[in-house]
Amino acid sequence: MTSAPGMRDLARRLLTYEAVAGKTSGSTEPPTVRVYEKLRQSLGEFVGVAGFQSLASRALSLARPETPSLSAAQITADGSLQGMGEIETQFDIDKDQASTGGIILIARLLGLLRIFLGEALTLSLLRNAWPGEAFEDHNSTHGRKA
Repeated sequence: MTSAPGMRDLARRLLTYEAVAGKTSGSTEPPTVRVYEKLRQSLGEFVGVAGFQSLASRALSLARPETPSLSAAQITADGSLQGMGEIETQFDIDKDQASTGGIILIARLLGLLRIFLGEALTLSLLRNAWPGEAFEDHNSTHGRKA
């Protein structure tokens, strides 16, 4: 089972945004880790540490079959993502492979958020984490604006 193309596109946009923001701010964290941490902060306020940890663990479990390199990543008890920085550093030569793992993981997490919270609340959480970014409100089952 693969993640929905819309979630992959959204994950790719978030990772691209954080890659650019990281260059301008001088951050050394990989974009995947920065996106993940923003989601953890935003969602953690809403569902708590245990709720986020559970969703993130499930997202990682779903992403691993698509990207075996994610087997080195793990979600800690407080919901932190460990090992992703090392994965992205390991594949520094092949940035496409590293970014693909990040895209798949973030897409899986966004997909679970959409399933459990609904699209409107998921987009609201994204707007909270990335103020000023344009996130479209589309009702995915009817193809029209929500």
